[in-house]
Amino acid sequence: MMAAVLAEGVTIIESAACEPEVVDLANFLNAMGARIVGAGGPTVTITGVSQLHGAEHEVIPDRIETATFAIAAAATNGEITILGARPDHCHAVLDKLREAGVKVERRGPALVVKRGGRLKPVDITTLPYAGFPTDVQAQMMVLMALTPGISIITERIFESRFMHVSELARLGADIAIEGPSAIVKGGKPLSGAPVMASDLRASAALVLAGLAAEGATQVNRVYHIDRGYENIDGKLRQLGARIERVQET
Repeated sequence: MMAAVLAEGVTIIESAACEPEVVDLANFLNAMGARIVGAGGPTVTITGVSQLHGAEHEVIPDRIETATFAIAAAATNGEITILGARPDHCHAVLDKLREAGVKVERRGPALVVKRGGRLKPVDITTLPYAGFPTDVQAQMMVLMALTPGISIITERIFESRFMHVSELARLGADIAIEGPSAIVKGGKPLSGAPVMASDLRASAALVLAGLAAEGATQVNRVYHIDRGYENIDGKLRQLGARIERVQET
């Protein structure tokens, strides 16, 4: 899409991603003089222009970060106020949290999340937007590992995106992989242990698990997390978490 705005003629992108980030980029480019229609749908049409000009644009908030902090509040039995969130971008995650017994309320420009009592198991299948995002699958698995009962989490976007399961098992989670699904038998308390992060969202999931676990958890190779979260350890400390980043020597 970015290349096509300055290309001669008309470019049509079919089977386009429908995520809000695509729409936001199209809005930004259009503000700079691009001619893009259809963003947010499966077909995007771009009519090339000779040049772009400057513009002001406010980037949308990160819906995956919103979901991660919301799940963190539920997993630790805490309460969090998320400023500037876009609940309309997070419907699938927020609906599943409510189904699991988590209270999610919109208060003006803020989103307030807290555990509403006993958690309930839910089944989840990752799907393209506006379905449940694959980038929240690992974090939600942590919450289900803490929830009494059996949950089934099915991954339909990326094959074998369950590398975090073996690390959660080190903390005491009872999770079995059957094809594209993870069977989570939740309710047992987690215990701190050294774990290894394999990717960005696995890093976030292991941090959340460590916050909910008894004792100390050391998450190694946490550099993955910086690709998708800005100062996540600092923000969690502001919320009362006992977390610190240790530089390896």
